[in-house]
Amino acid sequence: MIVNPSKVDDMDLLRRIITSGLEEAGWPEPRFLETTPEDAGRGQAEEAMADGAELIFACGGDGTVMAVVTALAGTDVAMAVLPAGTGNLLAANLGLAGDAATGVQVAIEGGRKRIDVGLVEDQCFAVMAGMGFDAEMLDATSETAKKRIGSLAYVGGGLKKLLDKPMRVRIVIDGGPPMPRHPRTVIVGNVGRLQGGVRLLEEATPDDGKLDVAILSPNNLWHWLALGLGVLVRRKRVPRMETYRAERVEIQSNRAQPRQLDGDLIEPGKSMRIQIKPKALLLCVPRPASDPDLTYDVSATREAAKGVRAAAEEGQ
Repeated sequence: MIVNPSKVDDMDLLRRIITSGLEEAGWPEPRFLETTPEDAGRGQAEEAMADGAELIFACGGDGTVMAVVTALAGTDVAMAVLPAGTGNLLAANLGLAGDAATGVQVAIEGGRKRIDVGLVEDQCFAVMAGMGFDAEMLDATSETAKKRIGSLAYVGGGLKKLLDKPMRVRIVIDGGPPMPRHPRTVIVGNVGRLQGGVRLLEEATPDDGKLDVAILSPNNLWHWLALGLGVLVRRKRVPRMETYRAERVEIQSNRAQPRQLDGDLIEPGKSMRIQIKPKALLLCVPRPASDPDLTYDVSATREAAKGVRAAAEEGQ
């Protein structure tokens, strides 16, 4: 169990939820490893694997999950997500919605699926990479605002950067000819859903061996409104947005740009080289959903977790 303590309000309650849930299923008591400012979880995950771990829970925000994904990619060790941060992009795509007890129950139920991951330099991501406005929005959103109002804080951060100048970039898809563009952001996704359940990349699925690329080029407020409306109503062609599918993507800018992986900022840079690692991560997943708009259904799992959560809150 790899936990980011800065993202957990009540560590004792979390321990009771996890330990009692696993004990009820006949599982052994987990070993807890906390992240540090110097190591967001990669080193802890590597240590756990060296000690023989078969399943690693990642409990924290997007940065913690990304660090554990990087350590586990290409191995047979499974990862379960226990969301505790604000963005929780991978957890949102699994339908977990910030519920640790449900995340434990998902692991116990035994659903496992191999998914692709993206690779940027020596870091892996499970959800998406971005360069430009999306990273600017993250940078402009304060931790205090995220703790107070959750995902709505990103709206304020985005408004601060909405009318900034576009980038000048050249984009290469699978080694093809360079495509000069002046976008506000380029997003390369492994899955389609962003914060708030907004589905930006309609065709994105995490196990198809492809990354989905969105080039967003709004130049004014009306462009942003048209783009946002097109995404919300799920138009086949969204104004001011180009989409591609690729195994390798290279973005080259004339100046350093803000960059992010799975909703976590990385160092700004002039370039971003992204490639797919097919079926690299063994992930604990909920049961499939019958609703075509959803990938997973956690309603029954959530019901099963209520008793464990209630007992933990009572200190039993």
